[in-house]
Amino acid sequence: MSSQGHAAPATVEREDDDPMADRASNGRPDGPPGVTGRHALWLGLGVVLLALNLRPALVAVSPLADTIRDDSGMSAAATSLLTALPLLCFGLLAPVAPRLGRRFGTERSLLATMALICAGTALRTLDSVLALFAGTVVIGAGIAVANVLLPGLIKRDFPARAGLMTGLYSMSLFGGAALAAGVTLPVQEASGMNWRTTLACWGALAVVAFVVWLPQLRSRTRVGAAAARQAAHPVRGLWRSPLAWQVTAYMGLQSLNYYAAAAWLPTLLQDSGMSPGDAGWMLSFSSLLGIAGSFVAPVIVGRRVRSGTLAVLGAVLCAIGYAGVLAAPVGGAYVWMSLLGLGQGAAISLALLFIVQRAPDARHVAQLSSMAQCFGYILAATGPAVLGAVHDASHNWTVPLVVLLVLLVPQVAVGLGAARNRHVAGTPAGSGGRTVRRGGPSARS
Repeated sequence: MSSQGHAAPATVEREDDDPMADRASNGRPDGPPGVTGRHALWLGLGVVLLALNLRPALVAVSPLADTIRDDSGMSAAATSLLTALPLLCFGLLAPVAPRLGRRFGTERSLLATMALICAGTALRTLDSVLALFAGTVVIGAGIAVANVLLPGLIKRDFPARAGLMTGLYSMSLFGGAALAAGVTLPVQEASGMNWRTTLACWGALAVVAFVVWLPQLRSRTRVGAAAARQAAHPVRGLWRSPLAWQVTAYMGLQSLNYYAAAAWLPTLLQDSGMSPGDAGWMLSFSSLLGIAGSFVAPVIVGRRVRSGTLAVLGAVLCAIGYAGVLAAPVGGAYVWMSLLGLGQGAAISLALLFIVQRAPDARHVAQLSSMAQCFGYILAATGPAVLGAVHDASHNWTVPLVVLLVLLVPQVAVGLGAARNRHVAGTPAGSGGRTVRRGGPSARS
């Protein structure tokens, strides 16, 4: 992404034909062991708290959407923009994150993301529609940077526990979203607070994360001088790698699937005869199951099953869930939403794990994460609008669900490609633009 305007160097894809390569990249790295002891525990807690803040301030808008629209006088389209803006921020601002990490350091940049979430949350308390949108953009900007930098920090500081930490990270993402979706409206009704104050309550979680993360500014991971010099320069030429584009496409397609379903499934269930309260609960219930799927998938990769197998399994679970919603949307709702939650949870954690596993070091992770999330979230932002347009044109929910089912096919295809045991890396200019695959006896040059 940052290679625009420069000569594009070669891309190297290092292939490992060992069937246990996924396991090696999860648990037996060749590089430094990363952080250990109490520092590792405190850093791990900080990662979990940061991740918990990457969805609630945004997801909390959905349960309050009707109240916000009635109180502010906004149109339905303007209210929908409140949920689309963050996804656009995730995509458009992702390329900026690696530059911030290199200039200010990963730890300082991540601390700044929590400050942005706090500032945006405070801005939304003002009695102004403009402040509401501005605060949402500020929150989206903070989350966009954290989205990109956290996988790189996991690769750098937890190389021997990448699967476990990716599981905790993705589980926290789902957990924060489920918490916001499930308790925002009940808290607002029980407390009698207005919607602005209710949204502001989620800023308290960002304050906690800010305080817990502060010690990381003093205790950085120590790296060698050569590694430090390398980290100061961006990776170039990554956009020429087919493997990088497969990781990017998987991130985008699974995100599109998740956000499109989250936007319209409650409405679909209501149109099928379910009460609004029960339909909203079904979405929260699905997110709760997603927590389990997002944690288990990266932990078992390379130990019991291959990542490619999990990419297929996650899509199959979603396919059965969508087919069930088509056949019996109300009667089997708990079963179908359970399958969707597990499948979507596994998919998002695999998308994050692919970013960590397919890059050889933290510098490449940050660049690959930027590329995947830039294109991925821009693609995901189109999902709810396209699905809504298909529903309006077809006047039913059958065609939109079939569209989601069909999109699972390319998701599986790129997932199997991203699951290959290879590393993608940019190389210095002047290497002739060659693509080299190194490794086992079947490697080709």
